[in-house]
Amino acid sequence: MRTTFVQHWPGARRHFRRYLPWMPLAIEQLNLTGYDLVISSHHAVAKGVLTGPDQLHLCYVHSPMRYAWDLQHQYLDDRPSRWPARWFLHQLRQWDRHSAQGVDFFAANSRYIARRIAKCYRRPAQVIYPPVAVEQFAIHLAPREPFYVTASRFVPYKRVDVVVAAFRQWGDRRLVVIGDGPERSKIEQQAGPNIDFVGHQPPDRLATFLQRAQGFVFAAEEDFGIAVVEAQACGTPVIAFGRGGATETVLPDRTGVLFAEQTPASLLAALQRFEQQRQIHPDRFTPAQCRAHALQFAPDRFRREIQQWVDTAWQAFATGLPPPEIHG
Repeated sequence: MRTTFVQHWPGARRHFRRYLPWMPLAIEQLNLTGYDLVISSHHAVAKGVLTGPDQLHLCYVHSPMRYAWDLQHQYLDDRPSRWPARWFLHQLRQWDRHSAQGVDFFAANSRYIARRIAKCYRRPAQVIYPPVAVEQFAIHLAPREPFYVTASRFVPYKRVDVVVAAFRQWGDRRLVVIGDGPERSKIEQQAGPNIDFVGHQPPDRLATFLQRAQGFVFAAEEDFGIAVVEAQACGTPVIAFGRGGATETVLPDRTGVLFAEQTPASLLAALQRFEQQRQIHPDRFTPAQCRAHALQFAPDRFRREIQQWVDTAWQAFATGLPPPEIHG
């Protein structure tokens, strides 16, 4: 493992976001001239590595930089002090689009991200869903307990505030909130007595909460949404915002319910619809259905499709032909 010069700067491990302006330069300093094949795993600057005409550069994209593109307004408010950040993000977008031209072939972790790649970079992308450790999340045979659960980092775009506000209005249902982050204290102040904050939990404890809950609630417009699949692997249905990766990982009225707007009212209506449907149609949202759906995102499928993508891309690179589309 070889790191850039940013790794050695003061506080880089904990406060790496402060060094974002230096990251494009840093990634370009990695010397990869000795390699025929370069695979970048990209969510910020990784695809900016420099490669030559005799090197194949494949890029697996988790997301174009959210804060620099369509989610900038969710990360920044309208205070005048934010204008230097806006100018920097304007410059970062130019570098981001330019560096995309050095990638030979893109893959995306969802159809949603493939559309974002097309929008930001004007490039096509093969869709390969990421691996989810479904074997670590199993169905619990004991009866479900009377609470719902959400798990997330407390940052603006995750919209934990929407989940908390909905359950504050729905006072006769209990919510367990898992996670931590800069917005936690503010959101805790908005909670009612039916909402418990338990902080960050290790994977085994997270699985325990998911296995016992009536449902998993998710209000973010996520790129893919690993937690949504982990919940279904536990046999737990999902109530999720109906945009982004959730539209590809949740089967409406079979493994969960989608709501249309990131508002407490829309989420609350979906929760009530979920409970009504479960009473009327006991064959819906069963643990077996949820887990069977989640198993298609297991690591074996990811390894198989990534290997096929690399093989076909290399063949295309060697022959100068476009690679055929891979179907998982």
